[in-house]
Amino acid sequence: MRAAAPLTVLALVVAVGAVSTSGPLIAYAAAPGLAIALWRNAFAAGALVPAAAATRHRELRHAGRTPLAIAVAAGVALAVHFGTWVPSVKLTTVATATALGAVQPVWQALIAALQGRRTPLRAWLGIVIAVAGAAAATGVDVSGSARAVAGDALALCGGIAVAGYTALGERARASLSTTSYTAICYGVCAAVLLAVCLVGRVSLVGYPTGTWLAIAATTLGPQLLGHSMFNYALHRVSATTVAMLVLLEVPGAGLIAWLWLGQRPPAAAWPGLALLLAGVAVVLASGPHRRPPAVLPAVPPVDPPAGTGR
Repeated sequence: MRAAAPLTVLALVVAVGAVSTSGPLIAYAAAPGLAIALWRNAFAAGALVPAAAATRHRELRHAGRTPLAIAVAAGVALAVHFGTWVPSVKLTTVATATALGAVQPVWQALIAALQGRRTPLRAWLGIVIAVAGAAAATGVDVSGSARAVAGDALALCGGIAVAGYTALGERARASLSTTSYTAICYGVCAAVLLAVCLVGRVSLVGYPTGTWLAIAATTLGPQLLGHSMFNYALHRVSATTVAMLVLLEVPGAGLIAWLWLGQRPPAAAWPGLALLLAGVAVVLASGPHRRPPAVLPAVPPVDPPAGTGR
């Protein structure tokens, strides 16, 4: 890091704090998980689409069909992520849902292997460790309740979906700016989630004021502020360093949920969660596979690679 190191450190601290509030805010909000996922993306799209339309219209007009189609596909994958991970927080503990959703780097490494990229032996070791940790943590819930097991399964699906979203984003971002790409993704994501909510007859209005404030906070905090601060830091630190720091969301979210909501995972789940995070860290540190950080699309004017969206 160079002269701006204190500012970069501050940005990383703010980012970790912001994304750590996502799970607790979702758990607190008295609204269906799908509705929360819809509104936070709709609000974010409402903020980004006008900016993209005003400043990036020439880029979008000349981008060609393939990058735009990939961006739309990424938006669908993001909808699958939000449509599974957000409801998972309502079913299992915040700490468990956040940890299982954080296995994105594991799925990313597997996708890279399927694409024919060389995956280091240490990465495979990390994958095995992470899978063992996930199995151990989920096994605790098997002896608990079917509701918690369903939440674990949804959180894992959310991690897989966001890995697909990131893989698509790597391709789309070769031709599209972060502003354009993120606006398309959030817009498509909100549209898909709206359709799912309408088909499923999910209640979208009539929430208490505190719930609307919590939904607004998930948009302003984790989805915009936290994600953009991580992407700002990418100008000074590596993507692997940022992805490692994102893992701090797990204990951060767990601590907030414990202090604020009185929610604590069973003691037997902690070894599995620790093993899972250790495996993810090994995958991230294993070497040359470079990918966008395990978090999040940026907002203007930041323009590095986009990642996920808890």
